[in-house]
Amino acid sequence: MADELETASPKAENGSALKVAAIGDLHVGKEDQASYRDLFGEMSRAAQVLVLTGDLTNLGKPREAEILAEELRACTIPVVAVLGNHDYESGAVEQVTDILRQAGVHLRDGEATEIHEVGFVGVKGFVGGFGSRMLGSFGEPAIKSMVAESVNEAMRLENAMRQVRAKRTLVVLHYAPVVETVEGEPLEIFPFLGSSRLAETIDRFQVSAVVHGHAHRGAYEGRTPGGASVYNVAMHVAKPTGRPYAVLEI
Repeated sequence: MADELETASPKAENGSALKVAAIGDLHVGKEDQASYRDLFGEMSRAAQVLVLTGDLTNLGKPREAEILAEELRACTIPVVAVLGNHDYESGAVEQVTDILRQAGVHLRDGEATEIHEVGFVGVKGFVGGFGSRMLGSFGEPAIKSMVAESVNEAMRLENAMRQVRAKRTLVVLHYAPVVETVEGEPLEIFPFLGSSRLAETIDRFQVSAVVHGHAHRGAYEGRTPGGASVYNVAMHVAKPTGRPYAVLEI
């Protein structure tokens, strides 16, 4: 999992497809919950990179991050991750971030990293809604502040995309960039599950695929208006693997 393991794990050679295992919404909580060690070991055998799409902890507590870091010792491949809304709950996001980065996780927050000739770009994303029903910056200051945060996350994604030099790119989000992958959730909460602003940014670049979580009852697959494949890899969503994680070839 740590940086030194990248040289020991199998690599995609000469532009061949890189296998990426992706899962979101682990919600690691109390110490007495079920262990993910076996699952992390299984994903290490199935892929060359592990991607975690946010809500890594249940309440954003440092102890939960420590438990996850311990569990990730079973992972023998590089790990790329973003945070989710649950990871902000306790106001300890800096501590959670430090714990996971010290454990060797490539925790992306408006940044890009290259592993095995693939660029991994990550931001949390934010709410805002989709298409013509996307929330606009009008009315009360609280609404304008909410829209400004959504725009800011899209801008941070764009800045991170501009850092990529690799020919293949995987975008890692927590919130959804398209409505197709949140379908199955109650209509009333669609605006809180993601934002089309993310898709608008993604479509300005050449992207191999996009993964996100957050929508536990959403659908597995969708596309941006520009045609980029989007996968909802929240562990609760049914996937072609028949397992809680997806395996993508990038």
